[in-house]
Amino acid sequence: MSVETSIILVVEDDDIVRMLIVDVLEELEFKVLEADGCEQALAFLNDEDQYIDLMMTDVGLPVMDGRELATQARMVRPELPVLFASGYAENIEAPTGMHVIGKPFSIDQLRDKVKGILAIT
Repeated sequence: MSVETSIILVVEDDDIVRMLIVDVLEELEFKVLEADGCEQALAFLNDEDQYIDLMMTDVGLPVMDGRELATQARMVRPELPVLFASGYAENIEAPTGMHVIGKPFSIDQLRDKVKGILAIT
């Protein structure tokens, strides 16, 4: 798998934070889908024609938190890797196939984490 073919779904309700994450991932040459909340994210996840290599989600989302979203995502895409982004990363236990990155994170930290999850060198 290469960076150019990897598709990442970014779920973040804060417009500025989402924009920054998307900009960084696109700069790193990933293809990015944006969702401002769980409803949009679930629409992408339930679309059988939409390929997704990784879902990166904020933990603190309104309506349904990131962990609940990950559970829903795994119901339709059991093998989907999930990356939780949280300012309280030390308090989050990630189940198998799920990972955590603490906010704030650097571009290098995000790049290394995403490439590690997707096993891209």
